[in-house]
Amino acid sequence: MLVLAVIFISSALVFYTIAVWWEKATKALKGRHLLLFWFGLICDTTGTTLMGKIAGGAFKLNFHGITGALAVILMLIHALWATTVHASKRPEPKTQFHKYSVLVWAIWLVPYLSGLVFGVSR
Repeated sequence: MLVLAVIFISSALVFYTIAVWWEKATKALKGRHLLLFWFGLICDTTGTTLMGKIAGGAFKLNFHGITGALAVILMLIHALWATTVHASKRPEPKTQFHKYSVLVWAIWLVPYLSGLVFGVSR
């Protein structure tokens, strides 16, 4: 189960990183970016769920647990917001959205990296 969890969480990193930086490079939110945001969220949620089962199923009130929960919530809000912006067909919000994507991605990296550090140090 650990291997699957690592694959899903690493896939989340790949999907989310590509989506965020590709969106920033093109300076416009497009459907393909949106799809990668959702893939990243699905992979992260799946990997986090598997890791939670490995850890005993209970939410841990520690740095990694709190930042991880915040990251998943932010990813969900970000994906929903991106969906709304993309569906609106208004060009202005689509060209500004990447500024928020980079921020959410940077926040998401905190629990990803702390999971690596805390997980490897056990």
